Formats: sequence, C-alpha cells, structure tokens
Amino acid sequence: MAFLFRNRPKSNAEVTRSTKDLLLKLSEEQRPNPKAEEELTRNLQQMKITLQGTLEAEINQQLVFELVNLIVNEDLLYLLANNIHRLPFESRKDAQIIFSSAFRYKQPGYADPEVLRHVIQNRPEIIISLCHGYDRRESALPCGGVLREALKFDAIAALILYDEPSPDGKCRDLGTVNPDLPSSGEGVFWQYFDWIDKSAFEVSADAFNTFRDILTKHKQLVATYLQTNFETFFTKYNYVLIQSESYVTKRQSIKLLGEILLDRANYTVMTTYVESGENLKIIMKLLRDDRRMINYEGFHVFKVFVANPNKSLAVQKILISNREKLLRFLPDFLSDRTEDDQFIDEKSFLIRQIEQLPSTPIPPSTPA
Repeated sequence: MAFLFRNRPKSNAEVTRSTKDLLLKLSEEQRPNPKAEEELTRNLQQMKITLQGTLEAEINQQLVFELVNLIVNEDLLYLLANNIHRLPFESRKDAQIIFSSAFRYKQPGYADPEVLRHVIQNRPEIIISLCHGYDRRESALPCGGVLREALKFDAIAALILYDEPSPDGKCRDLGTVNPDLPSSGEGVFWQYFDWIDKSAFEVSADAFNTFRDILTKHKQLVATYLQTNFETFFTKYNYVLIQSESYVTKRQSIKLLGEILLDRANYTVMTTYVESGENLKIIMKLLRDDRRMINYEGFHVFKVFVANPNKSLAVQKILISNREKLLRFLPDFLSDRTEDDQFIDEKSFLIRQIEQLPSTPIPPSTPA
C-alpha cells in the first residue's frame, strides 16, 4: 500500500529538513549525484509553489509564514547561496525565486521582512556568499537576481560596502562600522571591479547591474562612503572600468560615472572629482575614441569639468593649453546628432565657456 502515498507532498517541515540534508550532502560530494539532485529539484519546486502559488492554486498565507520561518531556522538561505552552482539549471532558477520571495515576505505587523532581520542580525554571510556567486558562471545570474532584490534595503548595501576580511572569517557587525574610516579595499565590494572587467560577458553584465544598484539606490549611504574612500574608489574606477578593453564595460562605466557625478547627493564627490587634472585627461581621451557612443558618454562627464564655475588651477591649465584645439574640435563633434536639442545646446554652452577662459589660470575663489 506504500505506493498510495508516493506522491504525497511533504510538509513544510519535511521539505526544509530534506532540502538541508541534500544540500549538505551535495556540498561534500566530489561527483554529481543524480538521485540527490532529482529529489532536491522536487523539494525546491514544492517550496517555490508554496511561496508564489500557481494559476490553479492561490497562496496560503499560513503555509508561507510557516515555510519562511523554517527556511530561516534551518539556515537554508546560507546553504543555497553557497551551493547554488551545484544545482541543475532549472533548480537554480527555483532557488532564486525562493530567495527573492523570502526577501519580500513581511509578517503582519512588521515593517521589514523577517529574512532581512535574520540576515542583518544573524547571517550577513548570506549576502557575501551571494556576491561570490559571481565567481562562477553557473551561479552568477541567479545570485545577481537575488542581490538586486535584497538591495532594495539600505542595510544590504551597507553590508556589501563595509565588508572587511577578518581573521575568524566572520562578517562585520554593521553596528561597529565607523563610516569615517577608509576601507582596506579588500572587502567584497572591491571584487566587483574584477568581476565586471575580467569575467565572461554574461557574468560581467550582471555584476555591473548589481554594482550600479549598490551605487545608485541608496544615495546618502553611498555619498558618505565615496567621500571617505574617494581615492581608492576612483583610482579603481578610472583605471579598471573607464579604461576597460571591453566596449560594453567601458561605455556603461562612463555613463554610470556621469550619473554619480550629477546626482545632488554626490555634490561633494563631484567637486572633488572635477578638481583633478588627471581625471580630466582621462575623460578628454574619451572624446577622441573611435567609438561614437564612448564619445557621447564621455562628453557628459567632460561637461561637468567645463561647466564648473570654480575650476582648479590644474583643470584650468589643461583647458587653456588645449583651448584652440578644443575650439576646432567641438563644433564638428558628433555633428550627426542633429535632433538631440539638449546635446546641441550643451555643446554650444561648452564652446562659449572655453572661449571665455582667461589667458592664464586664476586661483579659484575657494581652495580647490
């Protein structure tokens, strides 16, 4: 009579315990285990259906509440983050859905998801492990999708930004972070530069999307971080991303730089960046690149230097010494953009600004 019960769905307690045991087993084995993978696939499908329902069955909120609590208590998110690359393709997608659903679920009466509280207070390693999903092509996209869901919350961005290596391997308690102390440059955030620049295309593109969310979704947090870590960050940004050999990385990075500099929250960061003659030289080279979209994105950073009413001596010196060349170059620069009125107006404005430069640099009105 056992065959009558063969297809009975497991209870939430049974499916989470079974999934934990299977993930631990897979993590210890050197060779694929088809039988374990098959059962794990069924478990993840069942949890996915419980969390998001189907067209035929509505979500049972009591079962969702129970399952999310069991997922947290069994430490399944940490095990999934560390082993998602070992799962079959479809199961990796199911794991992403389980993660994202758990991050969205809020208990009645609570402002934040239980999973968020769990990650911040007890298991920040989950976020760091998800970031390291970019170490492997198999795990990059599902981990990236989960990270961008989690990055809706300031605290997750802070965990990534302020991560530091420690002798005991434990993650940093956010309560101990002093935002005025510079980063060592060795935490997980800094690895995004290599994941973007050195990985296969799909991994690089996904890592860049997450990197952009980190830097643009939490303005005050990031503004403080960039001010404290200005030299380390922009040295890497200029020489790894802006000068990347990958066209896509280069173009996206220039565009993101413009967004960062023109965001009001980053005013202090912007003024520091455009004081640098070396930064200006890097951006001016983009104007002469043989790829027109690189020219276009570079122009939107170049205009910040020229439009700055309080230019540093170093920037003035470069612009004055190149005035004649710029005045010959700019009128025909991207001349085919005849329907882009904003670009035409901005280019005309920059030409006037360059024409009006003094013959010799003038000390700025405030220290630059």
